[in-house]
Amino acid sequence: MSMRTRVRAITATAALAAAGLTLAGAAPASASGGTSPATAAPAPASAAAVVPWSDSHGTASAAGERWLENGKLVLDGTLTNTGTGCYSVWTRLVHDWVVRPWVKHSEICGAGSVDFTAARDYTYLTSGTLKVCRGTTDTTDCSAGVGITHWPIE
Repeated sequence: MSMRTRVRAITATAALAAAGLTLAGAAPASASGGTSPATAAPAPASAAAVVPWSDSHGTASAAGERWLENGKLVLDGTLTNTGTGCYSVWTRLVHDWVVRPWVKHSEICGAGSVDFTAARDYTYLTSGTLKVCRGTTDTTDCSAGVGITHWPIE
């Protein structure tokens, strides 16, 4: 096993352990030894728990819940605007160092609320951000964003 593969296995195992997950059939990873080929075990019920999220920018706010389902990160929420402008909700995922483009999931113009549900591909090597932006065409005027792929350890 190459050093790069060992480092990736150690990093992945550590990330799963931090999230309260394990790999089925995986031997403990160490810098001097290899690991046996591993397959992901079914996520324990606590890892599939619903986690709240929220973000706001200008006169708009978005809030909801997220969870994992069938290899997807599911976001269910509501975008609310109290002003007259247009706002939108966007997510961007990074998978194994590959930065994916921003994807818009919801938009609203004027006061009111709109519900949305989005599903994005997810593995333990995925990290993601959600943000609320002014306007509906791009991500140039937005909140700092919130992480949507950290999981509480119970």
